[in-house]
Amino acid sequence: MEQALFTTHNLWMMISTALVFIMHLGFASLESGLTRSKNTTNVLFKNTLTPGLGLLMYALVGFGLMYPGFKAGESMDFFGFAGFGLNVPAGGESVKYNPGYTYWTDFLFQGMFAATCATIVSGAVAERIKLMAFMLFSTVFVALVYPIIGSWKWGYGWLNTVGFWDFAGSTLVHSVGGWAALAGILLLGARIGKYEGKKVNTIAGHSMPMAVLGTFMLWLGWFGFNGGSVLSADPGAVSRVLVMTSMAAAAGGIAATFAIYFATKKYDLGMVLNGILAGLVGITAGADQMGVTDSVLIGAISGVLVVFAVMAFDKIRIDDPVGALSVHLVCGIFGTLAVGLFGAKAGMNQFLIQLMGVLACGITAFSSAFIIFFVLKMTMGIRVSAEEEINGLDYHEHGMNAYELHHSAIASMPVSSNGHAKAETLETV
Repeated sequence: MEQALFTTHNLWMMISTALVFIMHLGFASLESGLTRSKNTTNVLFKNTLTPGLGLLMYALVGFGLMYPGFKAGESMDFFGFAGFGLNVPAGGESVKYNPGYTYWTDFLFQGMFAATCATIVSGAVAERIKLMAFMLFSTVFVALVYPIIGSWKWGYGWLNTVGFWDFAGSTLVHSVGGWAALAGILLLGARIGKYEGKKVNTIAGHSMPMAVLGTFMLWLGWFGFNGGSVLSADPGAVSRVLVMTSMAAAAGGIAATFAIYFATKKYDLGMVLNGILAGLVGITAGADQMGVTDSVLIGAISGVLVVFAVMAFDKIRIDDPVGALSVHLVCGIFGTLAVGLFGAKAGMNQFLIQLMGVLACGITAFSSAFIIFFVLKMTMGIRVSAEEEINGLDYHEHGMNAYELHHSAIASMPVSSNGHAKAETLETV
């Protein structure tokens, strides 16, 4: 009986790992759809290599940093290291390692989370970052920064001991990735033509079908992201988490529909897609703690927040092509704080603990990412030239296109006196 339960739990964890892996296809489709066709290959290339880099670096050093052997419920440690590489303990393939899953399943499930954190940055810095600069950033961030912060809660470090709760990563994955994205955007600057004086120009994505496909792939992947975070195949716990996850996503999409219509009198599909993702990010910290009403409220609030966050970032000239900051940073923070406002852990004491965790993780993630990006900027540079940006990164970085584009037309795009391509041309290429 024990072996049968162990096999069932491990099987569900492997299925969840596969679902989280599918999220990378979702990110690739969403980000490429919301950016311009001349940068499609570049976006897809980054999203293709990031899982590979993430897994290799997590195997080499990240897993040992994230699970260094802190003592559950007692450790107030900020840093520890279990060693390089995958060191399989005795009984690693049996119930002796863990009653729910093997060492190998444990590593692969957590490794998928690590790669997801780096992927969040990709869309926010799209269309103007050098490919090698992004890859080097992702390598360092996934190897060192993400797992050290993760060890504070999931590795039984100091945040776990003081009672911080983040079930599946509203902060530890999503807002950590969001803070890193913000650092990159601030050092990169806006895309050419996005802001001219007080005017905010729309730079439209090239494929809403791809964006819709990506969003639904991400929703599917979230069943593994949150459902797998139960860390067993317990039927009651898993089914409850999946229902709460989907209720929040549904409410986020509906709320974003009304919010954007109220603000613009238009039914903006892109905002609705981000509303769905906002609901998913918002519920991730407390999916195991919430009831149906709580989940709907969290999703709805997240859906409204994401709409006005996108507008607010544009107002202060922070250029985020896919809305990653609004979805992952803003709603990741809200979802973490919501644990102290709704559900089983609601209360002022828990809210303050959640706030402390948000600040600690945020300051660490932002400052670390800023330093990494700044070093890269001062050494190899992080932004492509104006010519490369106008012509498209596909042409200059890869020598190939996702679609048949006439580069003679792209290269001769009208350019203003300050070297900026005219916004109406940027919207259509």
